[in-house]
Amino acid sequence: MEMTNRSLHGDSKVDCVSCDGLISRNRGDSADVSVPLTLPGKRTTHMEGDDLYRLRDRKLLLEDKKRLCAWTLGTALFGILLMIIHAEICPYVYTPGSNIALIINCSISLSTGCLLILIIVFHYKDIQLFIIDHNQVDWRIAMTSHRIIVITLELLVCVIHPVGSYWGVALHVNSSSTVPTPSPLCVSSHHGEALMDMELLLSVLMFLRLYLVHRAILLHSKVLLSASYRSIGSLNNINFTFRFVLKVLMNKHPARMLLVFILFFWLTVSWMLTLCERQTKESTGHMDTALWLIAITFLTVGYGDVAPKTNCGKAVCLFTGVMGVACTAMLVAIVTEKLALNKGEKHVHFFMMDIQISKRIRHAAANVLRECWLLHRANVTKGNSGEHRKHQRCLLEAIRVFRHLRLKQRKLRDYVSEMVDLPKMQMIMCDLSANWNNSYRELEQRILSMEQKLDELSRCFQQTSDLLSQVVRHRNPEIR
Repeated sequence: MEMTNRSLHGDSKVDCVSCDGLISRNRGDSADVSVPLTLPGKRTTHMEGDDLYRLRDRKLLLEDKKRLCAWTLGTALFGILLMIIHAEICPYVYTPGSNIALIINCSISLSTGCLLILIIVFHYKDIQLFIIDHNQVDWRIAMTSHRIIVITLELLVCVIHPVGSYWGVALHVNSSSTVPTPSPLCVSSHHGEALMDMELLLSVLMFLRLYLVHRAILLHSKVLLSASYRSIGSLNNINFTFRFVLKVLMNKHPARMLLVFILFFWLTVSWMLTLCERQTKESTGHMDTALWLIAITFLTVGYGDVAPKTNCGKAVCLFTGVMGVACTAMLVAIVTEKLALNKGEKHVHFFMMDIQISKRIRHAAANVLRECWLLHRANVTKGNSGEHRKHQRCLLEAIRVFRHLRLKQRKLRDYVSEMVDLPKMQMIMCDLSANWNNSYRELEQRILSMEQKLDELSRCFQQTSDLLSQVVRHRNPEIR
């Protein structure tokens, strides 16, 4: 930006002047070089307006990054859409001498070039933002090895797009005028399996451009745009990365986020499976069968009625199974959280359970007393031994039920006390802290009052000593 360049040029001028003064002072001797920290007659103190300019430039650069990220994601999605159209219509419109596939492929290449330019401009803005944040002069300081590797990988991922139509046109010009049979892609069968596999692989790998979605979510999220979030996060040493934003979104809208991801993943992977299986002429090459196969693979059911035939299809199904296990675990966690009781509901539920268990304990204690009385009466009357054993058996059973209910009540109260212990400890600590603050204030006031009294006593002693000296001088004038 203009203000950044102005500050950079100003710093370079100061450096040149300092270097000239240093050389003239040392007379060209490079052995004893001392760098002057300040120059006479020059103001090198930090100006307050520079921070305002830096904040303004930083805000403008963030807005530019947001716009560039949106344009980059739109260009990537446009290229993927053209690739899907290219793969869907080519088996039906491909004829020798037809230029439709070539035009679509040229459009894909043009969108790929625009995407690469946008990515380079985005990282250029990111480097400018790094310079402003760290107040650096040289842009090469920002070019670390990690940044260079990331930029290179992004360019390599985004440059991938199908180029089989160019080879097909060249081979069609150099070949005879025989009419080739339609193929799944815009490459005829006599061009070779290697070219078809390359076209298929490049078409599938174009979906790697969807990594730009996480960057768009991060730059357009309310978490990153909120000044309160950023200030509190900086105080707690929290980096606002995509992982943090994703956790926030999953905590706020878990079901919505998971549903959108599953639907998008289902449709995308189903189309990739149809693209992989078209050359086999099997039922898995159709979208309806692919949707069914991806669904049962994602849910880890696997009926076995449909199976992929190609290595590409097997790899897609394997990836679908792994993602299905991960999404199932997330779904179980979300359902568990939704079904869990909140704090108030837990207190009500446990309170009612405690009342019910207390009633059952009273009934069990009454049964124990009743069986004891019946056993005692049987001993007094000296009836038959069968009735005596019956009352003994009933007494032991009543004692067992009573003990079981007491143990259950104890466990319930222990669990409730564990729930209440933390709030209780927090309240106790707050009360202790408030008492300590009050006692500290009272102690300060007492110390201040004691200091004031000591000052008054010292003044009184001084006045008394002055009066005594005056009296002594008045009575004995010879004493000085």
